[in-house]
Amino acid sequence: MSTSLLYHGFGISGYRYIRTDYREGDVIFTISRKKFSIRCPVCKSKNIIKHGALPRWLRCLPIGKKATYIKTEVHRVECRDCKAIRQSDIGFANPRFTYTKKLCRYVLDLVRYMTITDVSKHLNLSWDIIKSIQKRYLLKKYAKPNLNQLERIAIDEIYIGTRGYLTVVMDIHSGAVVFVGDGKGSDALEPFWKRLRRYRNVKIEAVAIDMSPAYIKAVREHLKTSVIVFDHFHVVKLFNEKLSKFRRQLFNNTDNEMQRSVIKGTRWLLLTAKENLDDEKGQVDRLQKALEINRPLATVYYMKEDLRQMWNWADKKTAKWHLRSWIEMANASGITMLTKFAKTLEKHFEGILAYFDFDCLSTGPLEGTNNKIKTMQRKAYGYRDMEFFKLKIMALHETKYALVG
Repeated sequence: MSTSLLYHGFGISGYRYIRTDYREGDVIFTISRKKFSIRCPVCKSKNIIKHGALPRWLRCLPIGKKATYIKTEVHRVECRDCKAIRQSDIGFANPRFTYTKKLCRYVLDLVRYMTITDVSKHLNLSWDIIKSIQKRYLLKKYAKPNLNQLERIAIDEIYIGTRGYLTVVMDIHSGAVVFVGDGKGSDALEPFWKRLRRYRNVKIEAVAIDMSPAYIKAVREHLKTSVIVFDHFHVVKLFNEKLSKFRRQLFNNTDNEMQRSVIKGTRWLLLTAKENLDDEKGQVDRLQKALEINRPLATVYYMKEDLRQMWNWADKKTAKWHLRSWIEMANASGITMLTKFAKTLEKHFEGILAYFDFDCLSTGPLEGTNNKIKTMQRKAYGYRDMEFFKLKIMALHETKYALVG
């Protein structure tokens, strides 16, 4: 084995090759430091005094399925220039760890496509070592993301099980998550506002959120010049919740057994978009019977379908006319549920129509990321280390799964 192979194969320079040993299926390369390459680790001076050396074994890139180790010595030196007494740098490895920089980079390449457990089995390294390598990398790259380029953001919360909620902030342009906060509501966003204040030149023009009063208050307080865009998905979702409750009340308040039998089990049919119903399975006919037998239910259902069409218009002017007409029809219907919802839409009128001012801005990309987060969490059977979980979320836009499955 030549010194050139040490450099090109393992990234080792400033050392000379001594010998190769084979023990229990492992390959051990013994190398020693060239005298002229030893420097002071503080000031990089060659004017040093050696004070002995300690043996060191470092895990490096495998050869096939064989574990490979580098055996060398770490010198303790005293610098005549800066008077420091330190262990000399190894060069090809971090002195705090038991593996080389090359192996570290190889692990980071693998975890982009494989789980930590898979990489651990593949390299015959402990799960904790693989995780620590990935966590250090994620901390360095994503712990403090650059917020200078933020222009349009989306804010939403995600439920993660027994640990409650996480509040997620996404950069709409890049698709990257720039902040993950504990809990939900305005308090969860306080660390984000604190970091954002350090970037004085950032001008966030629009923020996509749901109609949560806590988010509205927080955005108006900390981003006074930003336009709030109420996500159309959440508007329809809110109406669907009201519709579901309205159907339940109709079912509970009627004594007519025929009406009860027709209304029962129609929740999914009422909430599903009309174009997604399967006529061959009789879904359209069943829905039609329920609507024919109960006029208020039919009115609320068709108002729901009409509201969905508002976001299909190509321009804001027509959409504004559509929304205004919808509110007038809701008020004229005499149905309490519709009149209350009309007041909600009037209260958030400009924020709903702002969707057309910012290229159909919504929290849709963030909803997709939330689904990925849930998938990642299920795949890992949960995360004990919440800091690591948050870092994984912030790196999610660059994660690939080409080899999985």
